[in-house]
Amino acid sequence: MLSINITTPALLFPAITLLLLAYTNRFLAIATLIRSLHKRRLENPDASLIVGQLKNLRKRLRLIKNMQILGVSSFLFCVLCMFLVFQQVFPLADYIFGASLLLLLGSLLLSLRELQISTKALELELKNMEVED
Repeated sequence: MLSINITTPALLFPAITLLLLAYTNRFLAIATLIRSLHKRRLENPDASLIVGQLKNLRKRLRLIKNMQILGVSSFLFCVLCMFLVFQQVFPLADYIFGASLLLLLGSLLLSLRELQISTKALELELKNMEVED
């Protein structure tokens, strides 16, 4: 088995950081949308469209939370891997780096699912606007 050197896990640092930034932006956009829906709901309690959107937003929030947890875990495992490389605990460092990659993969898969859900929600909004016109 090949042992990794310090540059291998260091390659993931910028990728994971940018990924977490993108996830945070998604979270902030959904938080803004939820606040706006809350305001609309207070103004018009009979809005049935909002109820469907709330279910969708809850699912998306859970996915984004889990995406962030997996992304941060991947980042932590990367840092741990670098520490183990410095300590020259190579076999364990290899496994920790592999775990970091698997966590990152899980985060990306959840991101893909969240993207599918958000696209479906936008499609429903577009259909709703077409009916109103």
